[in-house]
Amino acid sequence: MTSHLGNASGADLRGRTALVTGAASGIGAACAAALADAGAHVVVADRDAEGAERVAAAVGGDSVIIDLSDLDALADRSFDADILVNNAGIQTVAPIVDFDPRDFRRMLDIMVTAPFLLTRAVLPGMYRRGWGRIVNVSSVHGIRASPYKSAYVTAKHAIEGFSKVAALEGAAHGVTSNCINPGYVRTPLVEKQIADQARVHGIPESEVIEKVMLVESAVKRLLEPEEVADLALWLCGSTAASVSGASYAMDGGWSAR
Repeated sequence: MTSHLGNASGADLRGRTALVTGAASGIGAACAAALADAGAHVVVADRDAEGAERVAAAVGGDSVIIDLSDLDALADRSFDADILVNNAGIQTVAPIVDFDPRDFRRMLDIMVTAPFLLTRAVLPGMYRRGWGRIVNVSSVHGIRASPYKSAYVTAKHAIEGFSKVAALEGAAHGVTSNCINPGYVRTPLVEKQIADQARVHGIPESEVIEKVMLVESAVKRLLEPEEVADLALWLCGSTAASVSGASYAMDGGWSAR
């Protein structure tokens, strides 16, 4: 597996180890490929064992099976990485009055508390080595809101704040922390939303991409995972050493409104 865009950033990550969550498919798999292309040894983390092993084999890395919703087990695990890409995410689309509180809590566990625990685990090693890169795959929903996505919007706003704290604490140790804020990306997570979006908006599934997903974007197309991975790779390279505490919109102009 290789990045469609290649190593456009010129990043040299030889000798570095990268841990990427949710890397069995979509943005995570693309990030794993891009980082591996730049020379990093990639640890592909996902609850999908088969998918993680497949991606790890393709990029010459290792796979690790992680259930990010099991916070107690996650807190007891040790990780050592120079690069951490907090990418894993889930989605539930429903009005607040119908939103299952258990789903709300689980989404925050996976997309806020788990990244905190992973960051907490890798920072000591990064501090010892005087170098580290944390890339949080946030969303345009980290800076904007949409109806029927209360948990997702809450989680993404939270990771924005956490990323900035990590940036401030890590600066003296050569560690950067940044967010990437894509709009809708052509991934399994987005594809699985279509039926729910059609239901809550009362439109046919065939109209969801045009009338819901891209309605706020000036650029009327879905992003490709490799485009997000290319930005993640740049954030890990030497020319981004002074970029920290930032959020990079890749939303087709959505947040320009």
